[in-house]
Amino acid sequence: MSRRDREQRKAVMRVVLLSKALVVGTYQRKAEEIARHEGIELIVLVPPAWRDERGVLPLERAHTRGYTLLVEPIAFNGHFHLHFYPHLGRRLRALRPDLLHIEEEPYNLATYHAVRLAKGLGIRVGVFSWQNLLRQYPPPFRWWERAVLRAADFLIAGSETAARVWRAKGYAGLMAVIPQFGVDPESFRPAPPRSPRPFTIGYVGRWVPEKGIDLLLHAVAGLEGNWRLRIIGSGPAGPSLRQLAARLGIVDRVAFEPPSPSTRMPEVYAGLDVLVLPSRTRPNWTEQFGRVLIEAMACGVPVIGSSAGEIPWVIGDAGLVFPEGDPEALRAALRRVMRDPDLRAALRERGRTRVLERFTQAEIAQATVALYRRVIGGNAGSLPEPSCGVSR
Repeated sequence: MSRRDREQRKAVMRVVLLSKALVVGTYQRKAEEIARHEGIELIVLVPPAWRDERGVLPLERAHTRGYTLLVEPIAFNGHFHLHFYPHLGRRLRALRPDLLHIEEEPYNLATYHAVRLAKGLGIRVGVFSWQNLLRQYPPPFRWWERAVLRAADFLIAGSETAARVWRAKGYAGLMAVIPQFGVDPESFRPAPPRSPRPFTIGYVGRWVPEKGIDLLLHAVAGLEGNWRLRIIGSGPAGPSLRQLAARLGIVDRVAFEPPSPSTRMPEVYAGLDVLVLPSRTRPNWTEQFGRVLIEAMACGVPVIGSSAGEIPWVIGDAGLVFPEGDPEALRAALRRVMRDPDLRAALRERGRTRVLERFTQAEIAQATVALYRRVIGGNAGSLPEPSCGVSR
């Protein structure tokens, strides 16, 4: 390598972003936005697919401009805590990045394995966490978590609540509060005026008990007027939810629909008059963000969410919040939105504005790059600190 090449290489920060979430095509827009920043060479590592309760989520290649997207073999696919990337060491030795950003919880094997490899190669490393409940894990997860917190050069928390959890657990290093993903407001935008249809209520997401879909069914069962409900997604609770709809006598007004590709979600939201996220808190989980909320808000769809976890913070004044676990309160909120066109118009406007101010992929990428530069010490340029918060 010539002296000029070495100087040019030194002026560029090579970042490897390891993320199973980036198998989702619309999420890759964040990677494009990160790569747009001067002095950043971004390489994204993703598994060929990810398995969860919805089934197999294959890699979508939707937004791949400006950075390198590489497929990394994964072991124990579908095991949230125990999966890892067996050939990651070989990949890191070949790439020699300045920084490894792992979008994975600190207590997972994939995180511990990647951090050990990176530190052994002299690579700066940071992790991401949504965990917003102060939980103590049994060995070996507790040991992995402790080692990761000691070694990490930075930690990104998806919410202020998650940041407080990691401070309480003793993390004293550099930390930023940055949601993992935002939305692209050019793709997720209000649709043209629609033709007349029944008032259409929507749920989008996993069909699991903690998401509270049964509460939504109970709420609409007592709702007057010409409405229909679309429950879009997949998951193990599907059969019991269909049985509940039949028992409640609303089966002819409820449609259970499979998930759509991420790039077609704006079309899904265009078919809704309101989106509901009725999550309920469990001993080991509460809502960590609720990405469908910001997608719907960006598309000009009013949103109603429960008081679980981060939902009230995500919605702010741009939607309605009801006490979690209360189907009567949810029914009252639906009734308000259904009957009041002025309220619907105000929520549409406020929702779109809130997303543009807080939750775009460009804003999240800028905050992330500012953190990268701070970790590396500014040797690839400088940016203002993220407005969402960086602290020691």
